[in-house]
Amino acid sequence: MEKTGSLYHCWFQRYRPIYGPADISVSELLKYLCLMFNPVLRRRSVWWRLRRLFLALMLLYVFIPVIVKLCPSIQAKLVFLNFVRVPYFIDLKRPLDQGLNHTHNFYLEPEPGVRVGVWHTVPAHMWRDAQNKDGHWFESSLGSAQSAILYLHGNAGTSLPAGAALTAVLFQVLSALGFHVIAFDYRGWGDSDGSPSELSMTSDALFIYHWLKVRLNKAPLYVWGHSLGTGVATNVVRRLCDRDSPPDALILESPFTNIREEAKSHPFSMVYRFLPGFDWFFLDTISANDIYFASDDNVNHISCPVLILHAEDDAVVPFHLGKKLYHAASRSQSLSGHKVQFVPFDSSLSYKHKFIYRSPELAHILRY
Repeated sequence: MEKTGSLYHCWFQRYRPIYGPADISVSELLKYLCLMFNPVLRRRSVWWRLRRLFLALMLLYVFIPVIVKLCPSIQAKLVFLNFVRVPYFIDLKRPLDQGLNHTHNFYLEPEPGVRVGVWHTVPAHMWRDAQNKDGHWFESSLGSAQSAILYLHGNAGTSLPAGAALTAVLFQVLSALGFHVIAFDYRGWGDSDGSPSELSMTSDALFIYHWLKVRLNKAPLYVWGHSLGTGVATNVVRRLCDRDSPPDALILESPFTNIREEAKSHPFSMVYRFLPGFDWFFLDTISANDIYFASDDNVNHISCPVLILHAEDDAVVPFHLGKKLYHAASRSQSLSGHKVQFVPFDSSLSYKHKFIYRSPELAHILRY
């Protein structure tokens, strides 16, 4: 027995790299060899592992809706995605790093103790004059502006960090068309203070709008929202119209009807869309966080021109939601007498959710 064990250890030390660890018994070795050279046993082992993996995935599948329902704040974070910052290490105080050499970074306080980061991009023809200028020069330039856009970004992005590169290109396009562009991070995004909610996002946007409006000297001011920002934009414009002070136009890029329909259509919800109780687990939880972004209702209270831009191959906010919002706007009594335009972009152009700014027709569309 001792000789057999000795022979076993000598043999296994030699072939350990092939057969596995050396700290197993002879019986375990025999089982291991049987498994290796017996295809039936090997198939059973693989099948058993697949069963265990399947059961683990099923438990996880059931576990996630329960956790979301018990902790509604998780669902709010999934809606806003303000914790996503790619690239993470970006200096928001230096828009020049994003190719915007005629942009100024500064901060405003929508309410005491809450500071939000703002970018102001002047028209392209002013870029030489803008070099090495301070905040006072940028602010005073608004007094001679021909037109300006208040840009409201979507989730997981932002006018600044996560979507900085894409947004910078859009700002360059709008700047080349002669617009002053004001963009900011809602509280909880970028380097802005606080935490997000639909109410705070809307109030921040209203504050920035009024700040901009009083400095424009009656120049046209447009509100542009993208993705989740379209929900903020319709909230803002509805409140402005209720006060009889509408903007000169509302531009909605890749919009949805309301957050419940968007959440149900979003690719992330695909694996749960047909789960019994999907609305109760996920959609009702969104409402429990007071998140609605009901653009389809807001358009019934808006009284200014509306332009909707949507790519047919948008996988994040499906094209049919933008079309549905357009139909709701075209039937709105408050929009009667105002131009409501829907501009689709063919899927062959591959503009998807974020690349409409690439369209060579954009300048013509905006002027029209």
